[in-house]
Amino acid sequence: MARLPRKNDPDSVRARQQALGLPELDLEQYTRAAETVTGLVAIPVSVAQLPVSLGEYELSQEGEVVETGRSDEEVTVPLAHTEGGLTASVQRGARAIAASGGCRTYVIADRITRASCFICKTAGDALALGRWVEAQVPEMRDFLRRADRPELSKHAVLREAKTHVVGPMCHVLWRFTTGDAVGTNMMTRNAYALNMAYVLPQAPVPIDRVLLEANMGGDKKPSYEFFQQGHGKTVIAETTLSQQAVERVLRTTVHDLEELAWAGTHGAVASGMQSVAFTPASAIAAVFAATGQDLGMVGTSSMAHGTEQRVEGGLHVSIRFPGIEVGTVGGGTTLPDARRWLEVMGCAGPGKVYRLSQLVAATALALEISASAAMATAGSENFFRAHFERGGMR
Repeated sequence: MARLPRKNDPDSVRARQQALGLPELDLEQYTRAAETVTGLVAIPVSVAQLPVSLGEYELSQEGEVVETGRSDEEVTVPLAHTEGGLTASVQRGARAIAASGGCRTYVIADRITRASCFICKTAGDALALGRWVEAQVPEMRDFLRRADRPELSKHAVLREAKTHVVGPMCHVLWRFTTGDAVGTNMMTRNAYALNMAYVLPQAPVPIDRVLLEANMGGDKKPSYEFFQQGHGKTVIAETTLSQQAVERVLRTTVHDLEELAWAGTHGAVASGMQSVAFTPASAIAAVFAATGQDLGMVGTSSMAHGTEQRVEGGLHVSIRFPGIEVGTVGGGTTLPDARRWLEVMGCAGPGKVYRLSQLVAATALALEISASAAMATAGSENFFRAHFERGGMR
């Protein structure tokens, strides 16, 4: 096969389409989103309606998330997927939530991390460097704010630097807030400037090698560090399901759900699973695909810790997401279809990122409730039938 052109100008796009036998589409509005753009993929988008109490949040000067208000809404959420039964399950969970008085969501933290590494000559040098880096954070923050360097982003604000020394390696987790963008690009640029223009020339010990990312955090992967410390938006969603909703809508019992939670939690521990949850990635990936999010971030964003507890009259259910990575500006959110779905959710543009992160969590909570209920029935018959009847080809 002849080598395809790599540019994104109209002639190169048409040449690739012709070489591959694809229809000639005008893709100019997509060429900023990816390289060698050649075509489009259509994924069906269905919708679910969720009753949810959403918090309104602002970031304090110190970088803490502060709730400033709260509103009860019914929100339409788009789900882009080809997984039979997914939307029906989300909607069933939403019905159970509605019959129980709704759910509540909370944003409790906002940080995004680039995990750099400085390789020194000895462990003693690495320890000295770690102590120096942690003491320099206020000066580093001022450096990023004042430095006249074109690659720097003024929207990525350095909040903390956490260090971890192993052997001669000083791992440094630069922790930023990045406004309404996911922020990976902007905090990568700022972390690089800190590494090369601040730490390297001023370090109190010799440094043999600098790595911008050395896997201490877990970028686009599940990791214990991010599960514990958070990455992106840390969000909790909760509801108290009434016994009536469990029996009439979910077709199971509180006792059956308790038994599933008991077995499932111990199964997760036995397998070394990073999360304690049922299937949050399906809901998160579907919302991400519809709203132009980075699909690679589903890995981190779907880390979850769910809980169930019998209470008077029903079952309290909650799920904690330590690392929901979403944005409402930049990247794929600027594409026309993604922008329209964000508008449907009331999440388009600046000032909406905390709202979007809460709706992602609420959608995943609805799926967790419904899928768990299907699995909790005797022999998990409801779960089997849902996949048999809605699973496409047989």
